[in-house]
Amino acid sequence: MENATLNDEYGYVKDSKVFLKGYLEFPDRQIGEVKRTEQEAIDYFKNRFNIVLNKVEQLEQEIDEALNKGSYLTKLIQLQRKLKGFDALGDFVPLLRRLEEKEEYLKGLIEVNQLKNLEIKRALIEDVKVAAAVDDYTTATDQIQEIKAKWIRTGPVEKEFQDEVETTFQQILDDFFQRRRDYFDEQNKINQHRIEEYEKLIKITKTLSYSRDLDDAYAKARDVRNAWNNVGEVPPKRFFKVNKAYRHFLKLFYDKYNLAKGIEPKVRVDPRIVEQQKLLQQAEVLLRQQDIVEASQEAKVLLSKWKEIKIPFKMADKELAERFRMVCDKIFELSYLARVISRKYPAFDLKSQEEQLRTKYRELEWLAKREKSDLEFAILEFDRTATGDPEVDKQAAGRINIQKRKVQMKERILSEFERKLKTITG
Repeated sequence: MENATLNDEYGYVKDSKVFLKGYLEFPDRQIGEVKRTEQEAIDYFKNRFNIVLNKVEQLEQEIDEALNKGSYLTKLIQLQRKLKGFDALGDFVPLLRRLEEKEEYLKGLIEVNQLKNLEIKRALIEDVKVAAAVDDYTTATDQIQEIKAKWIRTGPVEKEFQDEVETTFQQILDDFFQRRRDYFDEQNKINQHRIEEYEKLIKITKTLSYSRDLDDAYAKARDVRNAWNNVGEVPPKRFFKVNKAYRHFLKLFYDKYNLAKGIEPKVRVDPRIVEQQKLLQQAEVLLRQQDIVEASQEAKVLLSKWKEIKIPFKMADKELAERFRMVCDKIFELSYLARVISRKYPAFDLKSQEEQLRTKYRELEWLAKREKSDLEFAILEFDRTATGDPEVDKQAAGRINIQKRKVQMKERILSEFERKLKTITG
């Protein structure tokens, strides 16, 4: 400070250079140069001190108002470092002490939170051990995914325990998913063996129609049928394919046998299928009902009854089920459209038939666009979060299929409206 040409409480000018006076353990240091006059230079750097003052006050306020206060520790330490090298004239000591106090406060909070997080993670480790021991891999996987989500949401623990809890948790997951992979690999082998057995029986059934001794072939068909029923279960989609082929060749043989023996076969329909056929007929009547909103309530009852009818996958009539589902979907879509129309157009019944149809078309077209947009977003979100495991992704994929079905039905109804409009307008 010797030979200083201008002296200030927190700094001075020497040899046309501006210096900050030393404080705490920091020595004097140059912070700038005189551009015009020495006093202007001093005033400029005194004004710059307001920048760091405001930053400290702002950070203190953010910490006081934040829910997750511990996340501000890094920001606070960075501000401390910035203060110690900031080019300005002012009293840095109180600001640094205020930040030190906040630092101690945050470290205390973090320590408490880390202890709490350690308790939570140790509890989650026990939970995941229990879930991993569940025999049903689908149920176990759902539980483990929920526990894993909680684990991710739980903050860090003290460094000395970090490796311990992370390694323990991950090891349980790795062991479980390895067992699950081994289990499904074994199931795939079993399923493949059963499919091969089904295919052998299909080949035998295919040859029955070429047999000269129909009585012997009939006995073989009975043996094949018994063997078929004892092969064991395989995934529904794979069974559908082999069962379709088996039924096809079996029918060819029985048709030939009955024709040769002069037998008029009686088609036996499972009573549960008959019950489903009745529900479809009732649903089709509801679709033609004038009060479609009331019809939708009755359709919900039919849906509930349909679900109560338990039919083995091998015996289910998929075409019948699809027709019933489509009729119900159409009732629900028309019912929702009717409620929208009723809310938005109180005088709808006073419109002409053409105006009513155009209004329905316009409103349903908008609903379809919105549904498509929601579907596109759902697909993008599914692609982003999908694990690649069909069992894990089953629920989300199911929701997307429902949305696709809704869009398809809206487009189907729009096409019907369009045809009716062309008929009315000629």
